[in-house]
Amino acid sequence: MTRVRKAFAWLAHLYTAMGLVCAAGMAVLIVRGGDLSFRRAFMLMMAATAIDATDGWFARRAHVKEMLPQFDGRALDDLIDFHTYTSLPLLLLWRAAALPGALASILILALLASAYGFSQTNAKTDDGFFLGFPSYWNIVAFYVYMLQPPVWVSAATILTCTVLTFVPTRYIYATRGGPFAAVVNGGAVVWFTVIGIVLSAPRGASTPLAIASLIYPIVYLALSAVITGRHASRAASTARSARSA
Repeated sequence: MTRVRKAFAWLAHLYTAMGLVCAAGMAVLIVRGGDLSFRRAFMLMMAATAIDATDGWFARRAHVKEMLPQFDGRALDDLIDFHTYTSLPLLLLWRAAALPGALASILILALLASAYGFSQTNAKTDDGFFLGFPSYWNIVAFYVYMLQPPVWVSAATILTCTVLTFVPTRYIYATRGGPFAAVVNGGAVVWFTVIGIVLSAPRGASTPLAIASLIYPIVYLALSAVITGRHASRAASTARSARSA
């Protein structure tokens, strides 16, 4: 029985590692270049995100920490996430010349900021939130590439997200549960479907739908702002209580 349980634990880790297979495919497509390859790379980013959103459930069911204490699944997950959420999406923006000339150096700032964010021990809080912009560069890259806004808008968006990495605000970590998790998870299913349609349709025909799909990340940011406000209010209340005690 123990061998069977260990086998299931290894299978859970193997499922996580499929994100690395997606990353390898993304790298090949990005180097190849061209609109079709970039769209396929984004589809692999979606697949990697789906794996990342569900592998924790499998790992918990397989009791991986108990069965394989010598293997750090968190380290494997972070290794894959840095590629699929950060380095490869930013590489795609560079390869697609989303920021021409010297402006491309902004992508290096985003890369370094994300490395900082991934290295923070409190990047994921004990109460189940991300602290600081959670390196959703795959989403940023998708909208910058698909919508092709003016260069200054793209640069400002990337710089803003870079700075927000260092700002200790809370962002919803929906797969961990907590406030608004049901709304965010349900919305993610619809959003993923819409993004799949956008990536499969000709650019001109899909632009209105891509713009409409911005509703989901905007709602996510708004709800995260509500969470941050609530936390700040509780912290201020606790501080006042401590001073008056």
